[in-house]
Amino acid sequence: MIVTTTTSLEGRPVKQYLGVVTGEVIVGANLFRDIFASITDLVGGRSGKYEEVLSRARKEAIAEMQAEATSLGGNAVIGVDIDYEVLGQNGSMLMVSVSGTAVSV
Repeated sequence: MIVTTTTSLEGRPVKQYLGVVTGEVIVGANLFRDIFASITDLVGGRSGKYEEVLSRARKEAIAEMQAEATSLGGNAVIGVDIDYEVLGQNGSMLMVSVSGTAVSV
């Protein structure tokens, strides 16, 4: 399935617009990851564990959106928007939400 942030696909005209599709994933922060990330922040560098969690959440949200598009008969999602939000007390959870338009090309 083609997933793109653009509103059209070059050389592949949209045959049918099927509707807005979404995917949402909420992940909780782990105490040990938080401690490790704090140390990384103090000494500099990237927080690989958080990056892994963020990447996994984004991929899961996109897969959920693709599944919804497939159920509508789509073979592509255009105009995709990816958003990240911090939720919960003390920012203990991260939400990744994606949305786009399911189409048939």
